[in-house]
Amino acid sequence: MFVSGDGANILHADLDAFYASVEQRDDPRLRGRPVIVGGGVVLACSYEAKAYGVRTAMNGGQALRRCPQAIIVPPRMSAYSEASKAVFEVFGDTTPLVEGLSIDEAFLDVGGLRKIAGTPVDIARRLRIEVLAKVGLPITVGVARTKFLAKVASGVAKPDGLLLVPPDRELEFLHPLAVERLWGVGEVTAEKLRNRGLTTVGDVAILPEAALIAMLGRASGRHLHALAHNRDPRPIEVGRRRRSIGSQRALGRRAPKSAEALDAALAGLVDRVTRRMRSAGRAGRTVTLRLRFDDFSRATRSHTLPQATGQTRAILVTARSLLSAAGPMIEKQGITMVGISVGNLENESTVQLALPFDKASNDELDAALDHVRDRFGTNAVTRGNLLGRDQGLTVPMLPD
Repeated sequence: MFVSGDGANILHADLDAFYASVEQRDDPRLRGRPVIVGGGVVLACSYEAKAYGVRTAMNGGQALRRCPQAIIVPPRMSAYSEASKAVFEVFGDTTPLVEGLSIDEAFLDVGGLRKIAGTPVDIARRLRIEVLAKVGLPITVGVARTKFLAKVASGVAKPDGLLLVPPDRELEFLHPLAVERLWGVGEVTAEKLRNRGLTTVGDVAILPEAALIAMLGRASGRHLHALAHNRDPRPIEVGRRRRSIGSQRALGRRAPKSAEALDAALAGLVDRVTRRMRSAGRAGRTVTLRLRFDDFSRATRSHTLPQATGQTRAILVTARSLLSAAGPMIEKQGITMVGISVGNLENESTVQLALPFDKASNDELDAALDHVRDRFGTNAVTRGNLLGRDQGLTVPMLPD
């Protein structure tokens, strides 16, 4: 670990193999052993399983072939949600400037705490000790001047580590790393870069911005050129609200999906998304359908409504129209995942009512169903076409 770093005031705190770590915490028999959370698809895996090449989102059969001795446990979303809340309480006790990224990671700005709490590294050390003592989970912390580099540092330090990148050694640390360490570089972009002999961040940094734009497009080219030089001026955003709310469902690869099954899956997703929107007091205009096919290719289709809404019926009608339009593509390529999201979100209280007022708008029905489900559970009332169907897991998320 680097030992000095005035100006490196941002922490990226990231729980290690979160779901699997919760399972190992709660069942001592699993500690030190390869653990896979989920059956058909790997939702998470312990570092002991990762050592055999098991990865998140891998097919369960493939994961067991790589690690036959792995122990498979069913997911317990309520346990993960409670653990996340406890960890974020520790974050909040550390600094008021916390920006959550997901239920298991956050940025913390500790620049103003030096006189009362010590250096950022001192704070990071205490944070790791407190999360382990109070929640029983290992957490890795990266410390740097920018959000991007703090996240990279925590990735390099995993598992259960702490890494400081001093401002005067940023590029010395960053440039030897693989291009995949750049935020936003996935498999497709990495392949494009590697096909051109660009294997490290330093290789990308040498190229002029115009060359990267020609190679990857304007937005991606500018983005990667900035990150390769650690230019990331973004501050910590406290209380930032979501730009979109969505959910998706893996459908498996075993057999073709009937139109009825697809419609039921879509309706269940829309119910889930719109309930979350109303709970957060949000309304949205842009409905986006996401599809993944048997050949692992993906497609998105979207439609923007004339007015923001959180009504289940209005969003479901739009989503069904998008799914119908994608029917020929689905029939030709097969489908393994469907997702729905609503963007262009606004606060529900600021949305102007449209004229004429429509008594059939379903606001009262939505409110009544929300009330019943809040009181008696999500499955207290359900659609007829969802009866007897597996609706998939509801993954815990940060509150909006």
